Amino acid sequence: MNGTAHMLIGAGVGFVAANSYQTDPTGTLLFVGVGAVAGLMPDIDIDGKLTNRITFSHKMIQYIAQLIGFMMMIYSYIEGSGKEKWVGIGVGIGILFISTKITQRRMLTVTGAGVLIGGISMQEHWLILLGIFIIIASFVPHRSYTHSLLGLVVFGCIGHLFEQSIGIEGVYKVAVAAYASHLIADMKFLPFNRKGVKLFLPLSSKEI
Repeated sequence: MNGTAHMLIGAGVGFVAANSYQTDPTGTLLFVGVGAVAGLMPDIDIDGKLTNRITFSHKMIQYIAQLIGFMMMIYSYIEGSGKEKWVGIGVGIGILFISTKITQRRMLTVTGAGVLIGGISMQEHWLILLGIFIIIASFVPHRSYTHSLLGLVVFGCIGHLFEQSIGIEGVYKVAVAAYASHLIADMKFLPFNRKGVKLFLPLSSKEI
């Protein structure tokens, strides 16, 4: 199932919950938004709709890094002397090389680190845990831990802490239900899914 479908299902979960809790328009918008994000969250481990929304373009970062590396080489060659000159040129070459290895996944790692630092500075535990979640997701294979019960539990903790932070009842349930809807929609029993989800990682890698 594609990202748009997962997002719409998650948003639908939020809308149903908003009607159940009889929220005002602002609360409804919040529930729908949380549901849409949570519905996409398991796919944060690939270059998809959510990943591309929360990260800078890796191409832009590549261009900036390459410019810095090139300028460092020029500066070191003109202004440097002896060993310092060659060290500066070497560092510039190193930056140029590293820039070719920057991918959207590594930008996701950087984004997760930014969220983590922001959470620490703001003393918001849900942001700290979300940052850790994003960082881990940037390294694991697609449809692995983010598509497991373990991922659901961790995201449920994020939703619970977020609900405590903003003081609006029901946000936690929306987050968990929308995240779970993604896992269910990706299971093998649906005819349009060739692959299932490894729901019981790390205990079992069997696809369901």
